Amino acid sequence: MPQGGPGYGAMPQGGPGYGGMPQPGGRRPGELLDRFLARLMDHVLIGIVNAIIVSVVIVGAVLGSDGTAYFGYGDSILAGIVSAVLSVAISLGYFVYMETQQGRTLGKMVMKLHVEGAAGGKPTVQESVKRNIWLALPLAGIVPFVGGLIGSLGQLVAVIMIAVGINSDQQRRQPWTDKFAGTQVIKEG
Repeated sequence: MPQGGPGYGAMPQGGPGYGGMPQPGGRRPGELLDRFLARLMDHVLIGIVNAIIVSVVIVGAVLGSDGTAYFGYGDSILAGIVSAVLSVAISLGYFVYMETQQGRTLGKMVMKLHVEGAAGGKPTVQESVKRNIWLALPLAGIVPFVGGLIGSLGQLVAVIMIAVGINSDQQRRQPWTDKFAGTQVIKEG
């Protein structure tokens, strides 16, 4: 099964289009800089949407029905939990929805990248969740005091490991997340 299918060695290693050589139709693996810029654009967009939605929900949850603000210890913990859960749902939901429906996010559209699933087309929901599961690390924020720090450090480590994986895989540019999911990011044209 050398031409496709799930797993680590699904695509032929060293075939045309790997290591910077374009495949027929101008296809080649997405490079680190293109992928970084696409993620940066996506995260700026998600950050704006997240700030608006989380702010509205938190303010609505903290204000009483009479408009009086209740800011106690329990409210700040509840606000942190709600914020962490909503932020992960928005971020993970965006990437999974866009990748499974379009094969690309808005940032990937700008950078002319798309994600291919193990079968060659758009990734499945399961594949997209697997490749983006590291975005759920902020859920550690539900743990009072240290959870946010642990989630942030976990995301930093994941991003570094992804960048190192893209940069060190000279043929496929496939980090651990894409190997885990059986997906690949392709540069068009």
